[in-house]
Amino acid sequence: MSTFRAPPGRAGRLRLRHGLDIAERGADLLEQKLRILRAEHQRLQRAEEAATRAWHEWLREAEAWLLRGLLLSGEGALEAAAEALDPTDVKAHWAGFMGVRYPTNVSCTVPDRSPTAAAPANTALVHAEAAYREAVRAAAEHAAAAAAIRIIGAEVLSTRQRVRALQRHWIPNLREALTHAELALEQSEHEDAVRRRWASSVLREERPRSR
Repeated sequence: MSTFRAPPGRAGRLRLRHGLDIAERGADLLEQKLRILRAEHQRLQRAEEAATRAWHEWLREAEAWLLRGLLLSGEGALEAAAEALDPTDVKAHWAGFMGVRYPTNVSCTVPDRSPTAAAPANTALVHAEAAYREAVRAAAEHAAAAAAIRIIGAEVLSTRQRVRALQRHWIPNLREALTHAELALEQSEHEDAVRRRWASSVLREERPRSR
């Protein structure tokens, strides 16, 4: 039995038809949104995978150069080279997409070594520093893409649940309620017609008696 309640008669039928039209249009729009969100989610997954590969590749290269530099000059040279580096500034840029805000890109500023600072003790440490700069940038891009995937993924799940609720609950119940309303209205109109015919026949029978 339908859980929807509507006024009896034509007003109730119109209300149910209007509600059904809104629910069906809403389901169509949500399905379109879901397709677009899924496509964006897949694009973000590809971007995150590319950022992950770049991050790991730069990290492996940086670690390889770092090991060479340590073998050449020891840990003291690494500590001295690191003292001249300032912190990296990372800023995520957010935008709206299908009603959802998520990080679309990231700017990563790795300060250059001060001209007055001492250079690394050997060439291997210079290469290690350059590779670590690129690894930090790739890691920031990976983090932004991963955050976007989580946000869009949550919206995909929420939208899919809303579509299912409309298609499996609201729309079937509205259709059932509309069917009941139409049957009740048809029965009521049939009963009214029977009563009118009965009343008309009674009047015809009574007219000769009144003369």
